[in-house]
Amino acid sequence: MAAATTGSMFQPGAWYESLVKPSWTPPKWMFPVAWTVLYVLMSIAGARVVDLPGSGTVLAFWALQIALNTLWTPVFFGLRNMAAGMIIIVGLWIAVAATMVGLFLLDTWAGMMFLPYLLWVSIASALNYSVWKRNPEVKPISGG
Repeated sequence: MAAATTGSMFQPGAWYESLVKPSWTPPKWMFPVAWTVLYVLMSIAGARVVDLPGSGTVLAFWALQIALNTLWTPVFFGLRNMAAGMIIIVGLWIAVAATMVGLFLLDTWAGMMFLPYLLWVSIASALNYSVWKRNPEVKPISGG
């Protein structure tokens, strides 16, 4: 819920609309649809393995990926810090991939539920990078 809440608290808005984006940027309507489906799949995948022996490490990676997922939105959209967003989303990609591998080792269906998530984070990572590089004049919001 925290990750979904940051998405509603820190929406792209006019700032993001004004940025130069690649032609392959997904349409706006796709983001809430994709994230709704992904959060459902993440939850089901976690629930499938929570009681299985040896699930502790996988659930730790699951917690890490959701924490990084939650952090990315306020950093990228809230602080408008595309460079820090890039660092976070690379960590997110690694955490999602590690979670997926661990899930596959415990439960094939749970692992398969993370495949669309890894694909979406791959697209989001490429988009973060592309937008960052296409808008070098954009500076983050300073804390002071």
